[in-house]
Order: sequence, then C-alpha cells, then structure tokens
Amino acid sequence: MSNHKVFKTMFAGRELIVETGKTCELSNGSCWVKYGETVVMVNVTASVKPRDGIDYFPLSVDYEERLYSVGKIPGGFLKREGRPSEKAILNSRVVDRPMRPLFPSDMRNDVALVMTVLAVEPDCSPEIMGMIGSSIAVSISDIPWNGPIGGIFVGLVDGEIVLMPGLEDRMKSDLQLTVASSEKKVVMIEAGANQVPDDVMIEAINAAHEEITTVLIPFINKIVAEIGKPKFEYEQMSVNAELFQNISDFAIEKVRHALYTDDKNVRESRLAPVVDEIHAKFDSEGEKGAVIDECIYKLQKFIVRRWLLDDKKRVDGRALDEIRQLTSEVGVLPRVHGTGLFSRGQTQVLTVATLGPVSDAQRIDGLDEEDSKRYMHHYNFPPYSVGEARNPRSPGRREIGHGALAERALEPVIPSVEEFPYAIRLVSEILSSNGSTSQGAICGSTLALMDAGVPIKSPVAGISCGLITEGDDWMTFIDIQGVEDFFGDMDFKVGGTREGITAIQMDLKIDGLTPEIIKEAIETTHAARVKILDDSMLKAIATPRTEVAQYAPKMLGTKVPVDKIRDIIGTGGKVIQKLAADFEVKIDVDDVGKVFVCGMDMAKTKACVEMIDSIVREPQVGEIYKGKVVRVADFGAFVEFAPGKDGLVHISELENRRVEKVEDVCNVGDEMLVKIVKVDKMSGKIGLSRKDALADIEKNKG
Repeated sequence: MSNHKVFKTMFAGRELIVETGKTCELSNGSCWVKYGETVVMVNVTASVKPRDGIDYFPLSVDYEERLYSVGKIPGGFLKREGRPSEKAILNSRVVDRPMRPLFPSDMRNDVALVMTVLAVEPDCSPEIMGMIGSSIAVSISDIPWNGPIGGIFVGLVDGEIVLMPGLEDRMKSDLQLTVASSEKKVVMIEAGANQVPDDVMIEAINAAHEEITTVLIPFINKIVAEIGKPKFEYEQMSVNAELFQNISDFAIEKVRHALYTDDKNVRESRLAPVVDEIHAKFDSEGEKGAVIDECIYKLQKFIVRRWLLDDKKRVDGRALDEIRQLTSEVGVLPRVHGTGLFSRGQTQVLTVATLGPVSDAQRIDGLDEEDSKRYMHHYNFPPYSVGEARNPRSPGRREIGHGALAERALEPVIPSVEEFPYAIRLVSEILSSNGSTSQGAICGSTLALMDAGVPIKSPVAGISCGLITEGDDWMTFIDIQGVEDFFGDMDFKVGGTREGITAIQMDLKIDGLTPEIIKEAIETTHAARVKILDDSMLKAIATPRTEVAQYAPKMLGTKVPVDKIRDIIGTGGKVIQKLAADFEVKIDVDDVGKVFVCGMDMAKTKACVEMIDSIVREPQVGEIYKGKVVRVADFGAFVEFAPGKDGLVHISELENRRVEKVEDVCNVGDEMLVKIVKVDKMSGKIGLSRKDALADIEKNKG
C-alpha cells in the first residue's frame, strides 16, 4: 500500500522496527512494533461523539495474548483464548497508568486501545513493545493526547544494571523494573525486586529514563512529524467558572468543616447535608446536577490542596511524616493455617494463609516460560469495606492488580521449594478501606506467613507516599488516606524489608515526576516501613513460628535419581498408590526427581519419605530391614523388604538351627527382620538372612 512506512532505530542494543499504513486502515492510529522476532500490533480508536451522562474520561486498554504467538494451542474444551489472563490484565494496567493522565481530563469521547501479541521471541518480551506501540499509535492518530511516552524494562544481573535483558538474564535478575517516561519526566514505575537498596533502585530508574529520553522519544517524534494526523476538536466538559465561584462563596466554610476529621464516617456524614444544601440552592437555578457535582468535587480538591500547600496541614491533623495508628495481630482464626490482621487508621486487612501440597500450584497457560506458580496472593475488595450497599462482584482489574502487587512484594522472601516444600496461598480480605489497602495487604501477608510457620527470609511492610504539586512547588507526605489519594497527584506505593525494596507501583494524575521527587518518595517510604515493622508488626510476631499449624498438612521432600522415578511409581502406579494408602499421604514426583510427601501425621509422613529413600537406594550388604513374606518355596521364603524389592531367605538362613520346613518358621503375609548378605550385581538377585538380622539385633542390645 502507498501509505506503508517502516521506521527503525537501535534500542538497548537491538533493532526496533515500527511499521504503519499496511494494515488496519479503519483505526484512528495503528502500528506493528518488532523487536527481535517479537511482534505486537497496536490499534487505537475513538468515538465520534462524547458519551453522555459521565464525569470521567472513558479509556479502555486491553492487552490480548494470542497463544499462536508462542506456538501453543489453548487448553480446555473450547481450544480458544478465553478471558484475559492475570498477566494480560496486569500488562494492560501497566500501559493504562502512564497514558491515561496525558489525555485531556475533560474529554468524554470513548477511546479504545488494543495491543495484540502476534509473535514472541523469549529474549524479547512483548510487554514493553505493547507500551511503545501504544504511544506511537495514539501519537500518530487524530486523538488528542499530550504524549509521547516511552517504556523500558530494567534488570539487575550480578550487580550490574541491564536494559531490556534477555531470558537468561531475566531468570537470574534481582530486579524486574518497568519505567515509562515522557520527554522530561518519569510517568510510571512498576518494580519487583530482591531487597534492592534505595540508591540502586534510583540509579536503575535514572538509567531507564535516560534511554527513553535519548532514544525512544526522539524516534517517536520523528514518526509523528512524518505521518502524524492533526488532532480532532472535542467537546470540552469544563466547569463554569462563575458557577464554581458562586458555590464556593456559598459553601466553602461548611465543606472545610466537613472535611477536617480523621474519621471517614464523620467526614461523609458531615458532607452529605452540605451537598444537599448546594443542590437545593443551585438546582433551583436551573443548573444540571452533574455540573454541580463537578463543582463540589473541585471545591473539595481546592480545600485539601490549599491546606497541604499553604498550611502544611492534613485533613486529619497529622504531620506530613506521621503514620496513622497501627495495630497488628496474628492467630485470629481457629483451624486455618495462618492469619494476620493489620490496621493502619481506618484501613484494615485480614490475610489468611493456606499451605498445601506442591501439586496445588497454579497452572499458567501463557506466553512466557512460567507454567506454574506455587506462591499465590489474592485480594478481595468487598463493597462493605467502603460502606457501599451493593452485591459483591468477581475480582476486577483493580483487585487483580493490587493482589499482584502484594504478591510481588512478598515473593523475594518466600523460601524455595527445597527449603519449604509447600504451595502457599494468601487471601487478603479488605475489611475497611481508607487509603493504601494494597500496602495493608503486604503487611497482613507478612503476619499471616509468619503465623503459618513459613520461614520467610525477612519481614516485609508496605506504605504509600502522596504528592501535591503546583507549578514548580511540590511536597510529599506519608500514609495517604482516601481523600488525599482522591485529590492528590500521586500514589507512590513501596513494599520492602529493612534492607531494601521488594516492590514499587506508582500511580500518577499529573504529567510526571522529576528525579528529586522520586528520590524523596523512596527515602520517605523506607523510613516509614521500618517504623511499621518495629512499632507494630514485629511486636505481634517477631519471627516465623518454628512449626506449621496443627491443621496444616505436614510436608517433607526428598530427591531421587531420575532413573529411579519408575521404581517409586511402579507398574501401573502400584507402588506409589500403595505408599499413599499405607502411610495416609499424598505423593508428588516431578520430572527431575523431586519428591514431595504430604500428610496430616508427621510420623507417617517421615516414615513414607524413609521408605521412598529405601526404594531408590541400592541395597547394601549388611543393611537390616523389616520385610513381608510374599512367597514361600521348599528352599526358602521370598521377602519384600522395600516396595518393589525382594530377596530370598534360604531355608538355612531362617533360624540358627536346622529348619525342616519353611512353613514351620513363616507363612505368606508374615513380617520378619532380614539382613542383606549378598547382592549379585549381574542378575540383581539379593540374598537375605533372618538369623543374621536377629543375631545382630541381639548383639546390639548387649
């Protein structure tokens, strides 16, 4: 096609190719982004007319995984992709968060952004290509937008910062950092980290910002200059300045009084009659209710921001660096495996830990190398947590995102499967919400894990930092509550241990952050999470319990040679099924010889592991076993001394005297002690002796 254009640049050591004009000509903006052999197609469309009756910008962002991109056929009965995976939802949110603030806030035209993954090379993850493609598609479209932005992934391998690491480096990286930035400011940060120090995290963010601003932004600007469309005019939904002033003159002191309290219930009960008064007066003057509501929102925002900027005053009277009242409690529920109840002001989270066999790990049908997950965190945000009277719904994107953030914060301290052979599930129930529930979920999760006896490497706490800006002036403040989040400019969430950061998620309502703001936010949250640990969490439980709970399964593991796996399984599964039945356990064996035994009785679980070890261990002359007679003959008895292993006790080896008939000493089904006296390496036949076993035991008694 005549409109087909190809643009190329070098990005983090690889060629980045963008194609436009070849496909999808009915979209407002479209492009294919290629990095290595990874290909992502991005399309953006906008409605011609604004949507009526809404007071927000209706943007939808979708990241569509196609399993053909990695040569897989979907599982399940339908054999086609279903609802988006959790990973796809998280990728959508990572693109949504930096792009949304750069659209006009008063635009009401629907905008739909769709990223479709067409091909994936493992060394070139598609997520960043989706973000870059989204920025390009919107930038070259006729949709109003204050972009472009660029995105990059950063790793920390052997102490060195690596931009856009390949698969091998990602697997051993201590940092999984995604940064988006505009030409001048950082607009989004999302990170998972293995207790990375503050200064290293700041250095990694700065390295990402430099690569974006020196390579990606000029590259995108070049594309826009060549093929970008003029932006369309939209119907602005701005508030009438005269109406706002009239409402302010009428009610500003009443609204101030309503807002100034540390109790969300009191604030809402005070505010409700004031809102009714405003509507009663101005509805009668012919103004639309939605327009009046927008003025009331702006008035509250004006008051909260002026308090902070002018008076260094917060709506609940706290100092800027003051954390609300903290309480921590463990063991609050009977029978469950571990619980943590964490409160910070009116934000309250109950997290429950459940331990299970490794086979309970979540199976993942996605585009990357991860096919299972043994540590899971789920986050529930019921309507009653914010005082709403409506039916609960299944988890939405927000709940999935908050759950993933808390999961990511704890993941670096979870012991390996060899150290702690369990699948672990955490569920955080948000009981009351007034700011930073995701960070409360991190704290509750640490408490629940320690209560469950999970030997975590270090306790993790989470806290959020807020921001207010006006021109070049700005200020941060710790532990934001709901109203400060609602009317502020930033929610900078950081989870970590005393030693370093384990997770970051940054939500912005402005056009970006300077390096100075980022540095202060990281330093402020570090001091706050140490205070939360010392003043509350570690007073409730200082170290993980030394044993798992009474009702938790008892789990032990062992390692066997791969060529011995078949001995544990047995023909048609007979051996493993018998072991499970005899010891009342569940046994899982993986392809590399890891064996996990799960039971409610620790003694039986240990006995089963010992039996498995005996099955795979090569019999040695001199070893004594308790076996069972499985067959008798004239010349002796065959004794199974380990599942699938038997040997012959010759009639002369039954007693320390002459035995005329084998049945005079034993019959099928009888148990007896036997000692291995011979192993024929050629035939594998094993000679056993009952009389030698009895003699050795008698000798040891003496």
